[in-house]
Amino acid sequence: MTSNFTNISTSGHPPPSSSGVSRVAPAVFLSLCFLVGFPGNLAVIICKPNWQNLSSLNQSLMMNLALSDLLCLCTTPFWIYDEFTWTLGRVMCKIVSFLTCCSLYSSLLTVTALSVQRYMQVIHQQRCLMFKNGLLALLWLTSILLSVPALIFRQEMKYQQYSSCDQNYTYAEQEVVVLVTECFIVLSSYIIISCAYIFLNRKLNQAVLFNNASTSRLLTSIIVKCFVLWTPYFVFNVVSVVGILTKNVRIVHFYDFGFGLFSSITFINSCLNPLLYGFALGICHRNTNSNNAELNTAADT
Repeated sequence: MTSNFTNISTSGHPPPSSSGVSRVAPAVFLSLCFLVGFPGNLAVIICKPNWQNLSSLNQSLMMNLALSDLLCLCTTPFWIYDEFTWTLGRVMCKIVSFLTCCSLYSSLLTVTALSVQRYMQVIHQQRCLMFKNGLLALLWLTSILLSVPALIFRQEMKYQQYSSCDQNYTYAEQEVVVLVTECFIVLSSYIIISCAYIFLNRKLNQAVLFNNASTSRLLTSIIVKCFVLWTPYFVFNVVSVVGILTKNVRIVHFYDFGFGLFSSITFINSCLNPLLYGFALGICHRNTNSNNAELNTAADT
């Protein structure tokens, strides 16, 4: 089953009677994300675009985001295959699950770091620069630690009509702990991003570092996009926790039917970022040409 982190049900897959739409729709969705996002992020990493008016730390974070997105999209063919069956074995199941979790955590934490970096540039520039060297290492180390449950609970599960790479929890408490951890990470990122922007807006008029509208638009669009696209999965997880704690059968069935679709929405993050890069760079290029033309006109007169 397609999963951004780890899912909350023991099987993860919907029952065979409801497997049509709930499997085909995520498979088509993930295929489109892969076709759009994989070449785009690969081009970003290879070409290494020079984002105008970005600090060296921001540029490093942007490249780390592209790398995280590319790693995430590399796992989508496996999850598309898993929508219908899984014959790649237990070890491969754990590896793919771990890479997916790690890349998605890294992507979310990188976007959070970008929002904090924007604030730090305005308020505490020197302190931000001192923290630069270890930031990326800290992001990946945190992502790896948060992805350990995928190595523990992911198993190749065999059912009557198919096999699947799913969670295999022994107790319901394990499901709740894993899911609450996911919700805590996402909610913490939301709070940090929101606070950074609230405090930043109070100082924005005094900031000299964000005079370039296209650069500011690029960073803002990436952060807002991440915030919006993670919200459905976050709400879905919260509802699922309630369903497990209250043993509500309707909510559990809703989870079984809708998990693949809700979790696949977050993959849009990985395929949209290269489009935002290209759009922002196109604006920068047009602005540069416009400024050059104005200077040439002024020189001629």
